[in-house]
Amino acid sequence: MKFKTNKSKYILFLLFTAILLSSCDKNEAEISPVPSDKFTLFRLEDLPEIKLTIPLKDWNTLLVNYDLNSQNDKKVVASFLFELNGRKVKLDSIGLRLRGNTSRRRPEGNFGEVHNSASPDWHHCHFGLDFAKYREKQRFSDLEKLNLKWFKDDANYAREIYCYDLFERYGIWTAPQASYCKLTITVEGDSKPAYYGVYGMIESVDETFLANRKDKWGSAVGFLWKAGWSGSFNADFVQTSSIGVEDVKLDASKSKYYAYDLKTREAELATAKAELTQFIQELNARTGDNFKLWIASKMDVPLFLKTYAVNVMVGMWDDYWVNGNNYYFYFAGNGQAYFIPYDYDNTLGTSAIIANSGTQDPLRWGRMNTRPLITKILEIPEYQTLYKSYLKELINPTADLFDVTKSMQRISIWKNLIQNHISNDTGEDMSIDDKPASWGNAPFYRLTTGNDQGGSNGNANYFSTKAKTVSW
Repeated sequence: MKFKTNKSKYILFLLFTAILLSSCDKNEAEISPVPSDKFTLFRLEDLPEIKLTIPLKDWNTLLVNYDLNSQNDKKVVASFLFELNGRKVKLDSIGLRLRGNTSRRRPEGNFGEVHNSASPDWHHCHFGLDFAKYREKQRFSDLEKLNLKWFKDDANYAREIYCYDLFERYGIWTAPQASYCKLTITVEGDSKPAYYGVYGMIESVDETFLANRKDKWGSAVGFLWKAGWSGSFNADFVQTSSIGVEDVKLDASKSKYYAYDLKTREAELATAKAELTQFIQELNARTGDNFKLWIASKMDVPLFLKTYAVNVMVGMWDDYWVNGNNYYFYFAGNGQAYFIPYDYDNTLGTSAIIANSGTQDPLRWGRMNTRPLITKILEIPEYQTLYKSYLKELINPTADLFDVTKSMQRISIWKNLIQNHISNDTGEDMSIDDKPASWGNAPFYRLTTGNDQGGSNGNANYFSTKAKTVSW
């Protein structure tokens, strides 16, 4: 059904409806935490199924809130069922929200429409699950949150999975973990559930993420920043004008966004901001041996360079070096700062901004004058040599990392795992196809076929083309 009214009246209706619906958000489950059984998650040999059941009023709240402000992070209640190899875990009260930046979508219908049980128009979109939203101590396999991502613009159903798997293979423990799952959604009262298809199941970067790595950076929770674009500001480690705690309201005009968005200990913003500002100022001011000694005391530089070697080889152009975007930065309790890689759907030949991500020089991947965190480090001869050695390790044919043959084999195995489960009730992304996004600037790249010519002579294999850029 659709509301027949002009937009301004509809917005007033939405605000009134949101207020009414929000009064029903609470339920008796909030005060009754329950433990959950543990699974070994993020195994690429498995294809578990996640089944979400949402009351009709809550599903409509999700749709109404999206229309008010598509970037809102309001959560509704849902039940959660996880099934794998005959084992099941059910949590009857979790938080569910929509996720994504430019990729955020309405999960059903068009603007102004509520749920249509007779003829629903489902859409792929990203979801965030919060197991502790209504039960403070509730966890699923030691996780407080879990992200579910559809394979937007990736007909291979492989790019983000490949990247996070490569980080793990290469010992980059700061990266989130990821694997596949099947997703089914039921709106209560419907005659049948909606099968949303195969999704990426990705670890959330949050306090649980930090706690699960406490043996690496200490148990004390430091200041975690989510870094990206906000208006005309990006997280370039130059500007210090856009630092704060994001505040997203249903009235979009009253929302506040920042290039550096504090995600832990928000009440201590002043202290956190001072720490980040001082780091940025010293990063830019120090030079020569003074900078070399300082950065070695502030960061695990080899780990950062290993991370960036992977970033560049997988063609992550929407990153810090190119775009000042898509990463977390964590000032840990052990006194060091860590770069946390994040958001890898537009990689492996799906690209923009950079003319050809497959042939771009790994030493000049992005902006050279306004990205001091990487460029000043690479100006130090020892660190540049180390960075080059990591690039060579990645393409070493005896290592099961970025080698073209082994990369294609892994993707083929994953394809066999998921290909019979791709068809779904949204009618979108209904097949696996070896091609990048249609909007990208390199439509010739392939992951399981092609040559090493970088598009100059027909379809190019991204892995073999990129490997040729490591020529020293």
